[in-house]
Amino acid sequence: MNKHQVEGRVDQVSGKLKEVAGKVVGNDKLKAEGQVEQAAGKVQASYGDAKEKAKDAAKSVIDKV
Repeated sequence: MNKHQVEGRVDQVSGKLKEVAGKVVGNDKLKAEGQVEQAAGKVQASYGDAKEKAKDAAKSVIDKV
């Protein structure tokens, strides 16, 4: 697991907490900020996942040589 995967997933959780808090207190701005943070975290985690897959694929090719 790389730092992009970890940071992205942390941002997703943090965003979800903000979204829920915004819903509970009736703050649409906080709710929207949470949704944006979740989306950004998902993008970052996906980037980290792709990076990890590329690294694993390269290692697989090198190991076969």
